[in-house]
Amino acid sequence: MLHALGDPVRLWLLKVYSTGEQFSCAPDALGVAHLHKSTVSHHMRIMREAGLTSTRAVGRNRFVRLRRDDLDARFPGLLDALLKSLPD
Repeated sequence: MLHALGDPVRLWLLKVYSTGEQFSCAPDALGVAHLHKSTVSHHMRIMREAGLTSTRAVGRNRFVRLRRDDLDARFPGLLDALLKSLPD
């Protein structure tokens, strides 16, 4: 999991997902419009495979959410410490 968060883009996505909402995979919705869609998909795949996020499919759309409860149960305090260390 920590290896997956070793990239600045994925740390940014963690911060975005930490609001508790579901987000579409659109780069502009995630605040990474400067990145190509395939690059964003790559980062999202790494986060999903590391168990950080869950993805829900609705038709052709995908909605991603941070697995906050699961992560807090397995690694108490880790997400809070990571999020506090990120710049605003």
